[in-house]
Amino acid sequence: MDRDSSGAAERTEPASPLGKNIHEDTRTADSHASRAGTCRNTDVARARWTLLRQVLRQKQVESPEVKQVSVRRFATFDLFSRKRLVARDHSDTSDDQWVEYRSVYFPEYSALLRDNLGPLRVNEVLNSFDNTGNVCVWPSEEVMAHYCLQKRDMFKGAVCELGGGMTCLGGLMVAICADVTEVLLSDGNEKSIQNVRGLVEKNRQAGKFGSTYVSSRVVRWDCEMDISALEGHFDFIMCADCLFLDQYRASLVDAIRRLLQPSGMALVFAPQRGETLRLFCQLAQQAGFCISQHQQYDAQVWDVHLKMLREGKEVYDENIHYPHLITLTKEPQPVSPTQ
Repeated sequence: MDRDSSGAAERTEPASPLGKNIHEDTRTADSHASRAGTCRNTDVARARWTLLRQVLRQKQVESPEVKQVSVRRFATFDLFSRKRLVARDHSDTSDDQWVEYRSVYFPEYSALLRDNLGPLRVNEVLNSFDNTGNVCVWPSEEVMAHYCLQKRDMFKGAVCELGGGMTCLGGLMVAICADVTEVLLSDGNEKSIQNVRGLVEKNRQAGKFGSTYVSSRVVRWDCEMDISALEGHFDFIMCADCLFLDQYRASLVDAIRRLLQPSGMALVFAPQRGETLRLFCQLAQQAGFCISQHQQYDAQVWDVHLKMLREGKEVYDENIHYPHLITLTKEPQPVSPTQ
């Protein structure tokens, strides 16, 4: 069903299936402050910016670490078009710039994202580990969003995106295209969730979610308070490019195990990045998951991958740019998610 209609009538927001105390939308600074005292921030974006800040201070912009984590030489698989929207309200003096991301292969589906931070300022990188920059859809997130559109009929029930950063594009697309009851968009970074909350409201006002309840909140993988509030609730969990931090890989596996229903499935999109993908799969297997790894799971993505291998070697590195698909289940699955 096409729910991408900006002319949809205004509706009452559906009640959260989890209840008000569980699906809190992280609206008060006090709640963040109280949790900050007991939980470490495990956000992947923070690590990227910490690394970039260190490199800028050392003027080692070409260091191998930056190329492994923060490189943006290859930016997109060209799965979505990007159109800047002109503000209709001329009285709005904010710096917000809204952008429509529309699927190239499923053009009936699009999401509104916000680019409100302007050009990257070096002093902000040096002085803050919370600044995650402009609208930044990393290749793995882009591929995951496209895959969710391609496989929209397989989603059901409650869906959660972990580590979705400033956009949570994959989770947004599930909320827009799939017949699900609930989508939770999450990240460990409070500033990211502040931005995502605005995206949710903008897309809700545009009538893109139908009857699906969509919310956002901070979820730190190693925080007992965050995980226990959502334990065993989700039919599907997804994340993109969240595996490269050694100290948090085990926490991610454990969070997925605890948040997933017994019959649920996790979709993990991530490049190899050296040994990081293999080590994640090893930890997941030790945790009792049934694991399936797929390299060729979508025709459009695979075609771009092969083309870049032939023609784009100066900007494209398969090890850090091409996301593999890992599925995790607690029970054996009769049907492959790539079929």
